[in-house]
Amino acid sequence: MRYIFTLILLIGYAINGFGQTITIREKESNEPIELVTVSNVKTNLYTTTNAKGQADISAFNNIEKIEIRTLGYKSITKSYAELESENFEVYLEISNFNLDEVVISGSRWRQNSDDVASKIISITAKDVALQNPQTAADLLSTSGKVFVQKSQQGGGSPIIRGFATSRLLYSIDGVRMNTAIFRSGNLQNVISLDPFAIENTEVLFGPGSVIYGSDAIGGVMSFQTLTPKFTFTDKPYITGKASARYSSANNEKTGHLDVNLGFKSWAFITSFTSWDYNHLRQGRHGPDDYIKDFYVQRQGDSDMVINQDDELLQIPSAYSQINLMQKIRFKPNEKWDLQYGFHYSETSPYGRYDRHNRLKNGLPRYAEWDYGPQIWMMNNLNINHTANNAVFDQMSIRLAHQWFEESRLSRNFNKTSRSHQVEEVSAYSVNLDFVKSTSNNNTFFYGVEYVVDDVNSKGKTKDIITGITEAAPSRYPVSTWQSLAVYVTDEYKVSEDFTLSAGARYNHILLDSDFDTSFYSFPFSKASISKGALTGSIGGVYRPTKTLVLSTNLGTAFRAPNVDDIGKVFDSEPGSVVVPNPDLKPEYAYNADLGIAKVFGDIVKLDVTAYYTSLKDALVRRDFKLNGRDSIIYEGELSQVQAIQNAAVAHVYGVQAGVELKLPRGFGFSTDVNFQKGEEELENGKTSPARHSSPFFGVSRLNYKKNKLRMELNVNYQGKRDFNDLPEGEKGKTEIYALDENGNPHAPSWYTLNYKAYYKLSNTFDISGGVENITDQRYRSYSSGISGAGRNFILSLTAHF
Repeated sequence: MRYIFTLILLIGYAINGFGQTITIREKESNEPIELVTVSNVKTNLYTTTNAKGQADISAFNNIEKIEIRTLGYKSITKSYAELESENFEVYLEISNFNLDEVVISGSRWRQNSDDVASKIISITAKDVALQNPQTAADLLSTSGKVFVQKSQQGGGSPIIRGFATSRLLYSIDGVRMNTAIFRSGNLQNVISLDPFAIENTEVLFGPGSVIYGSDAIGGVMSFQTLTPKFTFTDKPYITGKASARYSSANNEKTGHLDVNLGFKSWAFITSFTSWDYNHLRQGRHGPDDYIKDFYVQRQGDSDMVINQDDELLQIPSAYSQINLMQKIRFKPNEKWDLQYGFHYSETSPYGRYDRHNRLKNGLPRYAEWDYGPQIWMMNNLNINHTANNAVFDQMSIRLAHQWFEESRLSRNFNKTSRSHQVEEVSAYSVNLDFVKSTSNNNTFFYGVEYVVDDVNSKGKTKDIITGITEAAPSRYPVSTWQSLAVYVTDEYKVSEDFTLSAGARYNHILLDSDFDTSFYSFPFSKASISKGALTGSIGGVYRPTKTLVLSTNLGTAFRAPNVDDIGKVFDSEPGSVVVPNPDLKPEYAYNADLGIAKVFGDIVKLDVTAYYTSLKDALVRRDFKLNGRDSIIYEGELSQVQAIQNAAVAHVYGVQAGVELKLPRGFGFSTDVNFQKGEEELENGKTSPARHSSPFFGVSRLNYKKNKLRMELNVNYQGKRDFNDLPEGEKGKTEIYALDENGNPHAPSWYTLNYKAYYKLSNTFDISGGVENITDQRYRSYSSGISGAGRNFILSLTAHF
């Protein structure tokens, strides 16, 4: 911290006072509008309004085209002179539909979405306030365009366009969250993020490797956390909110507090959230196969199977979590803007519910199977500089360090030996990004990136009777994973109606691992990978009228082998064990998109995107031999040897479609649906449905807005997936699926009916809540190991100050 403050103070020369303040309000209610973007494309200047609808625009003096826009309102363009003549008071009209907005996930810089060929959606703080998602995974699912799988209540693994886990990229304040141990199996890392502390969420669909590097195959999820706000007067700007929430399905008790303290050059924001969830109750009406009416409890020297009083409770699924964020912002003048952010998240241990469903000889296979505390910490320094020289107009330096810790604890039923594996990753990253406009019509985005992950993994066993602890195999080898990259994107306005963009990135991956051969006789003790990857994209956006947008994009993406791919040892399913394979190379994706968005008479909006992705040299799990043997003893059981290999080709194609309808008297209707089909090559040359290709899913909403009241009645739904349509690797997982008339697992279709409401009681208080799953359905999202909540009553109260 001392060095960071020293750096800030050294750069802080010539602190200038701030000039002119603009105030932006809603025309209908006269309420201030927060997070309005005020920008000029030519100079790359931008600023955003605070909670009072205010922003400093002294840097825009004498500029002729100042764009003022935010989601849900009609954009306007004015000159500085016009704003001055209006006393810098601006009123925005509510827009029925938007075909453009300000986005950052396309290039890490603020852009108008009508210049970005890829499909991008935004989830705003207003959406979060109405929907009340419990986790960041639930926040993503509220969009109706991101599918979320869960193996336990403390989890959530997004699926985008048939890809998931290590084939998707997470970005927090512009920093890559993916680490060298992100696995191809389901991930829970997204729950480390705090929905209360997220200012805006964007999802970029399709390849994002040109900007974000390895893993950005199916899409990019970009989370922007709360930004400290300055004052524009001589008085400090103090604002914040305190929230309390209760949900009945899991007896949720959540509290949140954030406080912003702003001066003219310095601003601080502190955020804290605490969650506590009891075991999750599922619905009454649905497949009986989802009911597990027992749990295991240790009594004396034996494990006992306990029959539950309430068979709808999913035990064990309870967990708790805390999140802390501290940000400091320093803006000595209009050219420099520095932000330091500290993030910390920690969960309690929590049971992996699907593993507790496994049986062996009619008894539970496991007495214990828990994830240990999941810890994430990030220190992030972001330095932005605006200039007008031959090299750049804007420069951004991001220096980040992240710490990840996760663990697994398991013990077989009526066995005394408890296995405990702990993984730690220290991740360092440096990003240097530039923007340069060479003319009114041409803008270059370019940069360099360096990432290094140090992986440390330990294993031990403990006899719960004697207390004797012994060393045991670790999950991963001690490893260092490095990524070095350069990229460039050119955005060219061919005309006022047509924007063309093209980009390329070269990435070089280095991986060094040291294997412990004292437990397994690997035919190697070290592994090294040095591979390069070249990716590119080209796309265009055509706007023949203000009510029609046509876009297309061709792009490639890659995923480099990481430590999880080449080095882990784990049981993928009963009777199988995955062993290391150091002979891997990157997998490549080739993608094509075609989108159309059309507004009809300011009453109906239609948005359709079709896509096709082909994945070559796909990293998949296949049968393998270790020292010439196809089976080894693992945890006391003879198990088939498998390994990750470049052994398949996969194809995913589909359509995302949405329609919005403006109805009279404050009502509106919208539907978002997703159709996708995926297939992957099997070892015998045949094909199977792709593992992460979700069934048809979507959401339909009936909205009402009037003055201080917002209400929504929505239906979430998922299509069925029959046994013959399940991926081959899913057909043996009888513990997570319902059984059909032939006793085969399948994923039934389901729906939930939900009511949400938000009311602003006063300038200080607002109340929100609703009823989820009104008809109390017992349902389970595709490939999930735990059922969704039954009928769930939510009540949230927020105080603003």
